[in-house]
Amino acid sequence: MNKKLRTIDLTLAGMFVALMAVGANITSFVPFLVIGGVPITLQTFFAILAGAILGSRIGAISMGVYALVGLVGVPVFARFGAGFSSIISPTFGFIISFIFTAYLTGKIIQKHKGIKAYVIAALVGMAVNYLVGTNWMYAAYKLWASAPDGLTYGLVWSWMIVPLPKDIILAVCAGIMAHRLEKSVLSKSTFRNVNRAA
Repeated sequence: MNKKLRTIDLTLAGMFVALMAVGANITSFVPFLVIGGVPITLQTFFAILAGAILGSRIGAISMGVYALVGLVGVPVFARFGAGFSSIISPTFGFIISFIFTAYLTGKIIQKHKGIKAYVIAALVGMAVNYLVGTNWMYAAYKLWASAPDGLTYGLVWSWMIVPLPKDIILAVCAGIMAHRLEKSVLSKSTFRNVNRAA
């Protein structure tokens, strides 16, 4: 198994870092799409695609690089946020979750190749994004952030109802898109030679 990162791996990982930055800042143009402090973004969509297209290892690496780029000060997080202080943000758990989202999506697809597996993998990735991100947000509000009045665990999860339909639809679309790309382009490329085994 070849673990060495090739130029094409680094290039495609960098491309997904850029896509995450774009997807994160949709709400900069429509600021009312922020519910309970959670910006509605396309990040989950791109994190799923990263795992489905790049594979578990490179997909997770690309999401890790995205997090690090933001932490060192490049404004790639939602609403052009950046800096090490982002770690204490109630929504930082969603950024961490993208690493697991990409990894698990890629892992499932590496084991099962049909379109159903792609869609299931995408939905599992989305579920991981919600579980990690929402639980981090609740913990942050309880332990160090300024919690809204009457905050409960159920209330925090109720905030996720608004973006949930969008994320389910986009997750399914990401799974279908990745499967079609695999069949039409990726399976015939040199990129795929080692990444499905990674």
